[in-house]
Amino acid sequence: MTDSAETKREIERKYEAGAGTAVPDLTKVRGVAAVRDEGITELDAVYYDTPDLRLAADSLTLRRRTGGKDAGWHLKFPVASGIRDEIRAPLSESLPSSLAGLLRSRVRHHEVVPVVRLRSSRDVRHLTAKNGTLLAELSVDTVHAEHLPTGAETSWTEIEVELADDVDEAVLDAVGKHLEKAGIHPSHAPSKLARALDETGARPRGTEGRTGRAAREAAGDEGTAGHAVLAYVREQADALVALDPAVRRDLPDGVHQMRVASRRLRSAFKTYKKVLDRTVTDPVGEELKWLAGELGQARDLEVLDAHLHAALDALPHELVVGPVRGRLRAWSAAKAGDARRHTLDALDSARHLALLDRLDALLADPPLLPDAGKKATKVLPKAIRRDYRRLSRRVGHALDLDPGHDRDLALHEARKAAKRARYAGDAAVPSLGKPAKRFAKRIKAVQSCLGDHQDSVVARTALRDLADRAHAAGESAFTWGVLHEREAAAGEALQRELQDLWKRASARKIRAALSH
Repeated sequence: MTDSAETKREIERKYEAGAGTAVPDLTKVRGVAAVRDEGITELDAVYYDTPDLRLAADSLTLRRRTGGKDAGWHLKFPVASGIRDEIRAPLSESLPSSLAGLLRSRVRHHEVVPVVRLRSSRDVRHLTAKNGTLLAELSVDTVHAEHLPTGAETSWTEIEVELADDVDEAVLDAVGKHLEKAGIHPSHAPSKLARALDETGARPRGTEGRTGRAAREAAGDEGTAGHAVLAYVREQADALVALDPAVRRDLPDGVHQMRVASRRLRSAFKTYKKVLDRTVTDPVGEELKWLAGELGQARDLEVLDAHLHAALDALPHELVVGPVRGRLRAWSAAKAGDARRHTLDALDSARHLALLDRLDALLADPPLLPDAGKKATKVLPKAIRRDYRRLSRRVGHALDLDPGHDRDLALHEARKAAKRARYAGDAAVPSLGKPAKRFAKRIKAVQSCLGDHQDSVVARTALRDLADRAHAAGESAFTWGVLHEREAAAGEALQRELQDLWKRASARKIRAALSH
């Protein structure tokens, strides 16, 4: 996203109203001292989407609006019921690039075109506290909507109450109760666009999504292995699409969650190889491996930066010698800029779009094998046990090695196997219930321990680099050496902890619970 776009969290409630609906006296609402009339504003908004309404199907809205104080381009992402993030860009004739990138994973190669025009007469009132602080804005909107491709039209009146910045949501609850007592009830439509599309007969595909009904029919009956595995694959593929704009917006944990979704998909293809044909899924898996790798630079740096800062914060003051914090900040900042550019280049690439298209194609025409038609309770446990045995071999091999570089590498390989086994358990929870959930929980503990150990290994490499740079600059390398020794001790402690965790995860009752 460029600097020309800004984001606002929009928290609002919508209510049905008729042409003669009177707004009750809202000064009777607790905390509202005054209702100030702000006059009537005429708004003219054109909503854009792909011809098959891909944005509306995912509850996104993109509009170009004139009139009012916030004329410009507005892109809204749903956050929760009644809560959306609105990203604004200045008014221009064409779609700003700062918004176009955020749509890329959904619109792909399709052009966004005008689909609905809304002309609204907005009667605005400000609800203020005793000290004059704005609590909420209430507007009575008289709306005329036109579906541009067909010319179909509809009109309605509604009431919107939008919370002011930094005000408790309880204000909306109180106003809502007062409106309902006056016979004004919540709207069933989540947005003006959704209502316009519905009332003009242009409702989007909705839950059938990009892969269509045929894919769901091909997945087989509920309870089959094919149905269970494809439901999980679809969930992760949808996550890749939804997380793309989150990564571009640099939202917290966005890169991590997108990388996890790509890894879960790749693991599912390998684990459930007797359900989905690997001659089809393997090439897709290679592209998922590429994507996870491209995201890895940014995610690994996030983890390392947090790890090193926490380790430094834990040191007694007398052990921090020289400009340690400044060097760490500069070192991290330099790497972070490169990592973010690398991530965005990957998301902007034709290769990334091709991957999303291939996932859609796979779900639309899934390469099901004979086991897909069998009961999930028979097929899934066998696949999980196969991944468990793979993990057991790797953990055993690592613990048989002497401490040192080779064991560190072996533990890292065991960590990868633990992730795959855990993801296999997670995917099976809807079908197998508590046994799969319990298995995944125990394996997650092993994975977390192995992950902490790998973080320590990576941190030691970074600390040696920081020490070399400090020494070359004529600074003391003492603190970096102290941190390195602490990391080495932490790594040894984690290896001891792993042995106990593995005993619990490999208990006979855990394995027996998956023996259907």
